[in-house]
Amino acid sequence: MMEFKRLLIENSDSIVQKWMEEIESLKDSNYTATISDELYESTNREFVNVIFTSIRNEGSTKAVEDFSEKIINLGWPLSYITDGLQIFRRVSTEYLITQSEVVDSNFFTELSSSVNEWVEPLIRELVNEYSGSWEHIVSLQRVALQELSAPLIPVMEGITIMPLIGTIDTERAKLIMENLLEGAIKHNSEVVLIDITGVPVVDTMVAHHIIQAAEAVRLIGSTCILVGIRPEIAQTIVNLGIDLSNFPTKSSLKKGFSTALAITGRHVTDLNVKENNIEKMMDSLRGE
Repeated sequence: MMEFKRLLIENSDSIVQKWMEEIESLKDSNYTATISDELYESTNREFVNVIFTSIRNEGSTKAVEDFSEKIINLGWPLSYITDGLQIFRRVSTEYLITQSEVVDSNFFTELSSSVNEWVEPLIRELVNEYSGSWEHIVSLQRVALQELSAPLIPVMEGITIMPLIGTIDTERAKLIMENLLEGAIKHNSEVVLIDITGVPVVDTMVAHHIIQAAEAVRLIGSTCILVGIRPEIAQTIVNLGIDLSNFPTKSSLKKGFSTALAITGRHVTDLNVKENNIEKMMDSLRGE
């Protein structure tokens, strides 16, 4: 077996060349067809270097880990790794057969065992690292999406808005409640507007979660206004017998914001109209 390994490493240039030719032939017919030739070639060379590094050192975890992470960041599928290793298995076996003077059943058994000792651990390690890195990235993305799924946005002193988009399930409802309470206290909100314009369906469960959130906000001294009540949602709420009488509801964010301004003792003034009125008063004083 050590003899096979020595032959493999001594003839690595020939094996790498054959491997590069075969993996290059896959480019036009599979998942990597849209990748630039330069990136594809450089990544292939890095891949085969990782393979030989692992064989020489009987496993090089750092190189494998870095390469798996790179493939994920490039957006390449796991099949690129498995195809590449299968090609290496075949190319290595064929090359070592050509270098032997005696080819019999014992030779095939020993050769197959040697190649498997090189390739199988590498397949497991690369696949495990790829899967672990992928799960880590997905986990980070899930956290990021959760943070974005229930944002509380301060738009004016004492007024904050929570725009909701998409389906509301139990897990997201819990996040909405937490963000509402923490944000209302943090921003010292007198009024919180929950905008459900982007929520496609409001059923009993969704309405229940929203009512709970509104009640929680009320208990900490803030007023909650539900905005984005479309006609079909209003009809659904009535048909379900859901009581929303304990807090204001508005059909649009604009109307809800006007109500929030009134609650906080403010209103919108048209500056142009105000300036025109002042000019008219001045003109009248001057007798014009």
